[in-house]
Amino acid sequence: MQDFVQFAERLAQASGEVIKQYFRAELVVDSKGDGTPVTIADKKSEMVMREMIQKEFPQHGILGEEFDDYQADAEYQWILDPIDGTKTFVAGVPLFGTLIGLLKNGKPILGVINNPIIDQFLIGANGVTRLNGKKVQVRLCDSIEAATVLCTSHWSVEKYHDMVAYEKLTRRAKLYRSWGDCYGYYLVATGYADVMLDPAMYPWDLIPLVPIIEGAGGTITDWYGNDPINGQGAVATTGGIHDEVIRALNP
Repeated sequence: MQDFVQFAERLAQASGEVIKQYFRAELVVDSKGDGTPVTIADKKSEMVMREMIQKEFPQHGILGEEFDDYQADAEYQWILDPIDGTKTFVAGVPLFGTLIGLLKNGKPILGVINNPIIDQFLIGANGVTRLNGKKVQVRLCDSIEAATVLCTSHWSVEKYHDMVAYEKLTRRAKLYRSWGDCYGYYLVATGYADVMLDPAMYPWDLIPLVPIIEGAGGTITDWYGNDPINGQGAVATTGGIHDEVIRALNP
């Protein structure tokens, strides 16, 4: 695992150098088939990571957002989301990040959130989560009324889930904000927020988050409290209020 941890840090550094060249620069923003934006920064940074993985671990597979799967039946699978929060990146807001994950036989064993603009490298592995080398943990929270609740996209909730229940939950919270994408999970894992919600997720959005949240002592499931890997959406909390949150979302 230590070899994988060190390699993941190298991937983050290399992709971060590419991303920093394009942040707040003039960019052509294209639309993918699902209507989401993509830039040269997304593509170049993922390609750099892919080339490094294929050179260092040629027997490993790769699942990334911008390019086709590589060796999908391999024992180890690297999961890559070069810019999680491309809309945020394009808007010149530094609250995005690169997601890197590693699966072994389908089980998440390593996860990274790297923000090259604010120099924050968060990694979960071996049951521990560290920020720039220092161990971090979720904070204590005993009720929704005391919680800071975050979500990536408020209005997309009604497309997938119970919008009335969701809005009731957010009105109960002490603070409700849209500091979303991977930055919301970063805030939960480092003790600055209590609940992070996403109504729908792709594998590259989700898989790297599992070792990070769990390594920090938190809980992550799908919207209904089930295994996040095979479910719909994601709910990450400090742990103590997780069941309460799930019940509130699904009355």
